[in-house]
This record gives sequence, C-alpha cells and structure tokens, in this order.
Amino acid sequence: MRQALEQAAFCEPVQTAFCVGCVLVARFPDSEPIVLSKGFSRELPGNTHAEANALAKFESLTSPQLQSLVSPWPLEAVPVVEDLLPLVDVYTTLEPCSVRTSGLSACADALIRARIRRCIIGVQEPDDFVKCEGAQKMKDAGIEVIWYGGLEQECLDAARRGHHT
Repeated sequence: MRQALEQAAFCEPVQTAFCVGCVLVARFPDSEPIVLSKGFSRELPGNTHAEANALAKFESLTSPQLQSLVSPWPLEAVPVVEDLLPLVDVYTTLEPCSVRTSGLSACADALIRARIRRCIIGVQEPDDFVKCEGAQKMKDAGIEVIWYGGLEQECLDAARRGHHT
C-alpha cells in the first residue's frame, strides 16, 4: 500500500477528483510478490483513474517485457497478460469507482473485466462526488476485496490533496 501512496503523490490535484495511486502485483507460489505495473490518477491522457492507468500500462506489455519482470518465469507457456491477470492483486489507495460522471468506464468494471484475483483497498471512497459501490460490485463478481487497515487517514488525505476543506 505504501507504493500505491507514493503513486498518489505524483497525481496533479484538482478540485473535482481524487488523487489515487495503484499498484498491480503478481503472486506466484513460492516466490516474492512481483510489481507488474503502477499508476496514478490523471497520469495518462484524458480524465483517467489510477486503476485504469495501471491496467492499461500492464496490458501494453509484450511477452519479453513480462518475462523480464517475472524471472525466472514459473510457468511453461510464454507469458501473456491474459494469463497473469487472474494472479494479480491490485493495491489501490481509494475504493475503485463504480460510476464515472465523465462517462468513462468505471474502475470496478475494468478490474472485473480483467479478471483480477484480489483488490486491496486503502480506504472507502467518500461521497464527495458520487456514491461509490465499487467494492461491493467487485465482491459480487467474485473478486476478493480486502480493506487494508492502518493507513485509512493517510489514504484519505492523499485522495483529498488539493481540495478545499
């Protein structure tokens, strides 16, 4: 979660959105977790969110790039993104959104489509802009949701950076 908070710090604050950080991690049996991708809100062009950015960056990796991240490669087949997604744990500082006022796809939907294994969340999204039901949506889709304890205030402070109180 600390790496996700570091990503959130890169985010350009705006009054109408949160600053969020996200890290995608693969966990293979008998190995240390491997960071596959990182992202933060508004990192890529458009009004983009951290989870969507981390996923987009991960999904753009080639097989040789994946193999260099995961060395030695523990599976028999040549690595492809689709094979790794069910092994991915997503660490995000703020609950993935369930609705976007911009009309873009919600992050919870993107994570469900990606078939990730687990989502570890720093803090529930406050109702500052919309009512978020991302965690429940992911649970309903079979994704394990874990609320990361101990950094809630730090994650919330990061999310609201730049907001007038």
